[in-house]
Amino acid sequence: MANQQNPIVPWNEIQTVLLDMDGTLLDLHFDNHFWREYVPERYAASRGLDIPTAKAVLAPIFHRKEGTLDWYCVDYWSHELNLDIALLKQDLQEFIAIKAGVPEFLTALRQRKIRTVLVTNAHPKSLALKLERTRLHDWLDRILSAHEFGLPKEATDFWQRLRTKENFDPASTLLIDDNLAVLRSAQRAGIAHLLGVQRPSSQGPEISTAEFGVVADFARLTLELQKI
Repeated sequence: MANQQNPIVPWNEIQTVLLDMDGTLLDLHFDNHFWREYVPERYAASRGLDIPTAKAVLAPIFHRKEGTLDWYCVDYWSHELNLDIALLKQDLQEFIAIKAGVPEFLTALRQRKIRTVLVTNAHPKSLALKLERTRLHDWLDRILSAHEFGLPKEATDFWQRLRTKENFDPASTLLIDDNLAVLRSAQRAGIAHLLGVQRPSSQGPEISTAEFGVVADFARLTLELQKI
């Protein structure tokens, strides 16, 4: 990690910032609790199972879709599990929370006229709920969902498709994302500046992002921006 004398990001080289949502700008605790606890609970109730059995049934079903667009698709899981996933998310919406320091960071980006784009794998129904709860859109220049492109961010070709709608220069673009597979795909696509997230969930462990820089505290990035 950079020390106090050396910035984490060479801000004078950055024209565009691409930002992930869940685990980056928002606390991943909501999604983790929803999928690991609440969905198994509701699945168990709908099928007359106990919760440990429901979790054992769901684990391989979920695992098969990791890293695919279906993994993030509310409609897919509603059909697969015979549960109204979008409606169930509303039950826990009070857990949706912006991470500490994010509003100040986004404000600093706007003040310095750095284009700021939310690029998320989240399904439009999940995205709409989270925007309603957090009003992230008040700080952003644009919001794009991977579902518009037919590929998840884990796919290297996703980034070329993204450029058909958002004409950013990879050499002057910063991506911040908590998903290592996404960071690696962006790196393969030529995005020059990449940062991982040290703690996606306030209730979860730190993640090793040794191959990339890391955001431990958005306040540090805000201070850097204020100095340029």
